[in-house]
Amino acid sequence: MSSPVPDFPFCRILGIPFFNGPAREAVAIALRGGLVVVPSAPVLRAMAQDPFTREALLHSDLAITDSGLMVLLWRWLTRERLERVSGLEYLKLLLDEPALREPGTLFWVMPSIATMEKTLRWLNARGFAITREDCYIAPRYGPGRVGDAELLERINARRPAHVIMAIGGGVQEKLAYFLKEGAAYRPSIHCTGGAIGFLTGDQVRIPAWADYLYLGWLFRCLHRPGEFIPRYWKARKLVPLLLKYRDRPPGPPAS
Repeated sequence: MSSPVPDFPFCRILGIPFFNGPAREAVAIALRGGLVVVPSAPVLRAMAQDPFTREALLHSDLAITDSGLMVLLWRWLTRERLERVSGLEYLKLLLDEPALREPGTLFWVMPSIATMEKTLRWLNARGFAITREDCYIAPRYGPGRVGDAELLERINARRPAHVIMAIGGGVQEKLAYFLKEGAAYRPSIHCTGGAIGFLTGDQVRIPAWADYLYLGWLFRCLHRPGEFIPRYWKARKLVPLLLKYRDRPPGPPAS
């Protein structure tokens, strides 16, 4: 099953209609509400094995072309030029929106207390009215379908306009899809993963020129080789996946 045809410029890759335009326009679309995914190459690769990752990505409302590997491969395969929008660039522009500074507007899903504290200090120093009550420390979720009744209850009670998922790729998309389906209203749910860490110092800082040249992966590998080299090595399997499926969704449907 493919995603419905969106009302913005897009290019369908692996069944996902990726937004094909400038970052600022992507943010404007995201402000309408819905599920925004920023899938890395490893997450895209997982579509073939994990039907729940596949389900979440295919049911997103906006997909961002963060993966430099995907953009370059697609250009090589089809000669079609995609406008890459990195997750870091997207998050920066999103946080520049004045409306997000209002109390109760933002809700963050975090991987740890340490990350939450560092993020709160960074946001508060820049005028965001956000406290611990606007955050949720996600537990470790198992494989397969992901859900969290406690988190869903908190979001439905607080009704933030924006939920920012700052947990690992491959999990956050499935959790975000669960929230989208269970929410009693239509928030904007942004799957930006560790992008906030590039701003707070929780992850290695990536210069703007390196992000523009698709070299963010190299900075991450140099900073934490034991964590990121195996991750990006596995991403090579995206190559045969794109060669085989191109614009079609891979793998079996979720059941």
